[in-house]
Amino acid sequence: MNETIDLPPIDIALIEAKQILTMIPHRYPFLLVDRLVDVRKDHSATGIKNVTINEPFFQGHFPGHPVMPGVLIVEAMAQTAAGLVIATLGPEAGIPVVYFMSIEAAKFRKPVVPGDSLRLTLSKERRRGQVWRFDGVARVDGVVVAEASITAMIMDGVKPV
Repeated sequence: MNETIDLPPIDIALIEAKQILTMIPHRYPFLLVDRLVDVRKDHSATGIKNVTINEPFFQGHFPGHPVMPGVLIVEAMAQTAAGLVIATLGPEAGIPVVYFMSIEAAKFRKPVVPGDSLRLTLSKERRRGQVWRFDGVARVDGVVVAEASITAMIMDGVKPV
């Protein structure tokens, strides 16, 4: 018997890079999410990272055999989670900063290489006060390449002027 999972409706279909820059403090070369899609406030979001050969980390990881470092895949997951938090809290929350607290059960299944389009799906597992926990799955062409559970703490930001 096939079970269907009822997902909440999509609240925001697309958040472009320019808007992401207003949501999280990361900047090039450390901004690792090009856009967010299918944002379901207080539930889930998918980040898109288009991996290109000119990424600065490929100069040393690894010359002649470029592979995206797993820690940066997890960071891209965290940036996607931060975007979901900011979209969920809305403008009345100001601009909070989302800090990593823990990474658990990280698994890297396949290498991510230049030319890949990394899809990072983050789902809120729970929220207790300012602490949020997410399950993350990274895919390339529908194939799971990495997964991790991430916990983050929201710190007060600056109210918009």
